[in-house]
Amino acid sequence: MTNLIPICTQHKKEKVWSQTVFEYTEDDISVRIENVWAWVCPEDGEPSFTPETVDALIDTVKELIETAKRAKKRSPALTDYAIAVG
Repeated sequence: MTNLIPICTQHKKEKVWSQTVFEYTEDDISVRIENVWAWVCPEDGEPSFTPETVDALIDTVKELIETAKRAKKRSPALTDYAIAVG
C-alpha cells in the first residue's frame, strides 16, 4: 500500500501532516480541541482529517456539548471551561 500525500484542490499544493485546531459551535456552545493531527494546506491552514480522527472528534464533541449544556442549565454564570487530558 502506498501512502499518498493529499493535494489541496484550491491551491494545488501538497498538504502537510501536522497538528491543528478543531473548532465546532452548536447552540452558542463552542468546543476547541487543540493538537489534532490532520493533513493541512500550507497556504491557508485548512485541515483534512482522517476518517478515524473524524469518528473520534464526533464522539468527543457530542459528549462535550452535552456536558456543557447540562452545566449551563445548572449555573449559567459559568461560561468558559478548559479541559486537558494527558
